[in-house]
Amino acid sequence: MKIDKDVVQYVAHLGRLALEPHEVDLYTAQLNRILEHMDALNALDTEGVEPTSHAIPVTCVFRDDLVKDSFIVEDSILNAPEKIGSSFKVPPIIEVEE
Repeated sequence: MKIDKDVVQYVAHLGRLALEPHEVDLYTAQLNRILEHMDALNALDTEGVEPTSHAIPVTCVFRDDLVKDSFIVEDSILNAPEKIGSSFKVPPIIEVEE
């Protein structure tokens, strides 16, 4: 498949992009090179090759979740500058019209 300038301009129009004439030429050439590379990859014999999601084996690097004691509410708000009951008091962030 070959991409021409009309296709690039049409896609740019759909994306509401204003492209300069030299950009249309540049993107047309770049897209054609990408498609040529894809054609070369499609020509390869992949019969018997198992599909993978990664090029290398991947293992989970996250630790297991462990259940353990958490903070006591009173300890967690101990150093709070202002508090209401067992909650932090913070300044409002929404302006209210009066």
